[in-house]
Amino acid sequence: MKQRIVHAVLGGFVAAMVSVALGAGNAAANQSLDRIVAVVNDDVILESELRAEITTVRQQFGAGNLPRGRDLERQVMERLVMKRLQLDYADRVGITVDEQTLNAAVRRVADQNNMTLPQFQQALERDGIPFARFRQQLEEEIIISRLHQREMERQVDVSQQEVEEFLSSPAGAEDMEFRLSHIVIATPDAASADDIEAARAKADEALEEVRRGADFGEVAARVSDGQEALNGGDLGWRSPGQIPTQFVENVLAMEPGDFTDVMRSSRGFHILKLVDKRADEQRIVRQTRARHILIRTSEVVSDEDARTRLQSLRDRIEQGEAFADLARAHSDDPGSASRGGDLDWVSPGQLVPAFERTMDSLEPGQVSQPFQSQFGWHIVEVLERREHDGTDEYRRSRAAREIRERKGDEVLENWLRRLRDEAYVENRLES
Repeated sequence: MKQRIVHAVLGGFVAAMVSVALGAGNAAANQSLDRIVAVVNDDVILESELRAEITTVRQQFGAGNLPRGRDLERQVMERLVMKRLQLDYADRVGITVDEQTLNAAVRRVADQNNMTLPQFQQALERDGIPFARFRQQLEEEIIISRLHQREMERQVDVSQQEVEEFLSSPAGAEDMEFRLSHIVIATPDAASADDIEAARAKADEALEEVRRGADFGEVAARVSDGQEALNGGDLGWRSPGQIPTQFVENVLAMEPGDFTDVMRSSRGFHILKLVDKRADEQRIVRQTRARHILIRTSEVVSDEDARTRLQSLRDRIEQGEAFADLARAHSDDPGSASRGGDLDWVSPGQLVPAFERTMDSLEPGQVSQPFQSQFGWHIVEVLERREHDGTDEYRRSRAAREIRERKGDEVLENWLRRLRDEAYVENRLES
């Protein structure tokens, strides 16, 4: 049976991994900890893993709002269960990380810590963290990130009509950003009347605690079912387009320090607190001028065929052939092929996320490796970039991006809930 130790290392790799190493080492020294504390489908979670993850959580979030005792164990156990389910699902659908991508990610982490790669490796080893283990943790985080992107891109589309409707709404006219905290008491799919009543009662109890003066973040960390619970329910800064539609009106009417009554959604019961708000006066966007070659897949053109053809075209470009000539001859994008693949100037949010992410990672003059989007396989070359003052264009591109992000968040929340509801999970801490 496969066993994996899964830990959250984003936002503080070295510190979190040091904590994991120490926690795992202590667990190994005390064999009595190595009992099974949960069964997740055909896999298990050991108590040593749970203790190591608790150490990591304390290092990552600090002790301020974290619950204690069984409440902390419950939250961290659910965190481990969700990671295990996501990694298993990613394995089933074939999401992997190639060596080149993983090596580049390791180098970025080293750079963020102002170290060369050998210095970073030595620092890890000094802290008792095998370099191979660090690479594994980083690989798992990348896999989960790619899994989230896959699920959102499969289900999220933003129409021009949606953008126009948002811009004409009160939320679309609001040039403010809001710092929000959140408590959610989730209800399962096909919840019974008893399930709904119990969730409502739990949400009412949480609201009453907050009204009596309890710290909102502490209550969220203890009772919320949200992914951000252990961070005190902090959702960060959000513009109106990134706030779920049914909550926008409430947020616009709030002042910092205010919190809502219990609100109902298809996901469960919610309480929002407005921590702060600020004016959003940004009107300058970075535009990119790029060109691409698209190979669409079909019954006779497989993914591997398309990728191989594009790799061959990229090699020819590297050897001096003109990108524009090859685009005219080979690209399956009729809109740009006649212009040598030229996409003209584009602003953030105008292109599909998979394409935009790759394009944004390139410097002017660079040609990407073959990559896949919902339209097929591409190579893209960035020609130039500019800072563009375009207030109306900015508002439209921001609206499209924010609507996509909001819908993506909703899709991801629903998908994660289904993944959890459909899994077999036996929590032996509670038995």
